[in-house]
Amino acid sequence: MTRPTSNKANGISRSHKAETNPGTAAVDAAPSSSPPAHAHAHAHGTPASRAAGRGARERDVCGPDEHARRARLSLVSDDQLERAASIFRAAGDVSRLKLLHRLSDGEWCVTELAEAAGVGLSTVSQQLRLLRAERIVARRRAGKHIFYSLADAHVSDLIHSAIEHAAEPHSHDRHDDTDGA
Repeated sequence: MTRPTSNKANGISRSHKAETNPGTAAVDAAPSSSPPAHAHAHAHGTPASRAAGRGARERDVCGPDEHARRARLSLVSDDQLERAASIFRAAGDVSRLKLLHRLSDGEWCVTELAEAAGVGLSTVSQQLRLLRAERIVARRRAGKHIFYSLADAHVSDLIHSAIEHAAEPHSHDRHDDTDGA
């Protein structure tokens, strides 16, 4: 579907074509003098003041290449985000995080984990059941023993990164304040 629109401030006409993705539109710009899609054109003040303002805005406006990384955000589904939130909730308990940290060193049986944590077998089993339901840990049976390990390298990286991050000095001033933002 194509619908013509006009920009009365500069006399430029454009056609908007609806895409298959809702909320997006392709723009067939008429003359090349039209402002880029990310610029904001307002008709305020005199032509000289508008030109001066435009120069200041152009210095403060980011280029499209500075935001290319944002395109990947749309590739993450709501289901993936829900799943990730569930993983963080499951790992977010200190006693479960201690279990996960122990498991980052390799396989442990339930008895070893209970002894190391100083809690009963049923407590550790319940925690491991929750972690297994979220696919954070895997288990292997060997006779009467059940051995648990982290499900994969992603989980190991996540646990190590979180603990390393927690050990870093606390600082809110990691930004370069020379840009005035």
